[in-house]
Amino acid sequence: MSALTASTAMTPETRIRSLEALKATTPEEPLDVLIIGGGVTGAGTALDAVTRGLDTAIIEAQDWASGTSSRSSKLVHGGLRYLQMLDFSLVHEALTERDLLINKLAPHLVKPVPFLFPLIKQYERPYIGAGIMLYDILASLAPGKRAMPFHRHHGRKSMERRFPSLRHDAAVGAIEYYDGSVDDARLVLTLTRTAVSYGAHACSRTQVVELTKSPAGRVNGAVLKDLETGDTFTVHARHVINSTGVWTEETEALAGGTGGLKVLASKGIHIVVPRDRIKGNAGLILQTEKSVLFVIPWSRYWVIGTTDTPWEHDLQHPVATAEDIDYVLDHANAVLQDPLTRDDIIGTWAGLRPLLQPGTKEGTSSAKVSREHTVASPNPGFTVIAGGKLTTYRVMAEDAVDFALGPEASARPSVTNNIPLLGAVGLAAMTNQAKALSKRFGWSKQMIAHLLHRYGSMINEIAAACGQDPSLAEPLTHADAYLRAEIWYAAHNEGVIHLEDVMLHRTRIIYEYADKGRAAIDEITEIVGEALGWDEDRRAQEKRSYLERIDAEEAAEQELDDAAAEKVRLRATEIAPMERLA
Repeated sequence: MSALTASTAMTPETRIRSLEALKATTPEEPLDVLIIGGGVTGAGTALDAVTRGLDTAIIEAQDWASGTSSRSSKLVHGGLRYLQMLDFSLVHEALTERDLLINKLAPHLVKPVPFLFPLIKQYERPYIGAGIMLYDILASLAPGKRAMPFHRHHGRKSMERRFPSLRHDAAVGAIEYYDGSVDDARLVLTLTRTAVSYGAHACSRTQVVELTKSPAGRVNGAVLKDLETGDTFTVHARHVINSTGVWTEETEALAGGTGGLKVLASKGIHIVVPRDRIKGNAGLILQTEKSVLFVIPWSRYWVIGTTDTPWEHDLQHPVATAEDIDYVLDHANAVLQDPLTRDDIIGTWAGLRPLLQPGTKEGTSSAKVSREHTVASPNPGFTVIAGGKLTTYRVMAEDAVDFALGPEASARPSVTNNIPLLGAVGLAAMTNQAKALSKRFGWSKQMIAHLLHRYGSMINEIAAACGQDPSLAEPLTHADAYLRAEIWYAAHNEGVIHLEDVMLHRTRIIYEYADKGRAAIDEITEIVGEALGWDEDRRAQEKRSYLERIDAEEAAEQELDDAAAEKVRLRATEIAPMERLA
């Protein structure tokens, strides 16, 4: 069966065509903008640049969103903690972006979620209530209609009705407020596909190994390595933007010199437990001695995290240790009536936050600094953006492109506040047609909600695939939260190159099922292999690589410290190893 024809499709073939376009650049005919890093900031920057009419390319050394942007708390929020710092403008900015995503840009991907802020003592209610009231007021100042309900107060009895699993003596009441939740990897993929739909070149598994300079010392391109073939080539660009998060300093070093931003990595981990293990109709936000702990309702399970510890090891593969997991369990159990155990955990993930350090390195021109992110230029032609958070990716992208363009920016202003992401346009119409799809294919209300959340109005593309091949309308035998069509669609349209891309980032199977997808791997490999033309040897290699990965991660979770866990994790063979740069 042939793939659906769509200008938004990302396939191994479109990746090769994009690589060829990059190889065809010359000093006389360069790209306008080359973006390094395929996380949320890089993807947002690609969309910002291409919708200004700039010839744009984005490269990522691994899969899209393979780093921090698939390992977050999956929240789109204003940042209550910044109110304690009296940083009202920063909170207002984040709340404005939150509501823009929900109201216009990605209403299918970003959804309101209620949280309870438990009150330990009655005297906390006035000042915590005042802070949350201010949070709501700042949100109300955002343009357009209000995206979230106002907060409300709960006494002990109504709090217990909202969250029956909260221990009776854990709080005297609570304040309920709203923020947003998002599938972070899906947001990055959708941003990238939206950029591609406007003409951007997108190349995953493509690593920058050198930044090139003109005789005058201006960065004018990069030497790239296709990690799938080993081919190395030069791409020419007027502007190069580094959005590599915790890899910022390593990428800066390729330009030579000592300028740039200073970024440290901090590890945060999350655990996943089944939804029926905790009874509650809202999430929880809890203060701990080291960080904020969220108990977040998500689909069929709860996400609980996070930690905040320095990370000084391999940047590609942070892992949750036994100590990390026990920390999260202990703090969650402090407020839960029925304590969780290790046996309740069906999945974990660990991510690295890029913590921007004060100041910039000597010789750096800094354009814009906020508490959250900084844009700087360590070399002419080379722009670096670091810090920030998922919620404000669009603002960061706009700042990065503005700074790269310099005086040109006024003639090419950002328009991304008016660019809905793929799946947003026509969402209401497809939502109205969902009942007919349910009847046609026998999909439950839960399945329809799942599909609309992931694809928005592009659910019609899933339906079209199922119409051509009815077997695709069936759930996966051993991962029945997903249709076979979703795996087929990922392989044909969502830039899949390897099996792990599907298991980690196109779906969340790696941490949604206690076996991390072992039972489903044969069926998924069959669908992906057929779509991508894999022979039996390639299919066996892909399965072996994924199984090695999950075995290593499970073993690492038994270790007590980061050094020991890293040693165990790195035993797994990489499917497309990155080149280690000096």
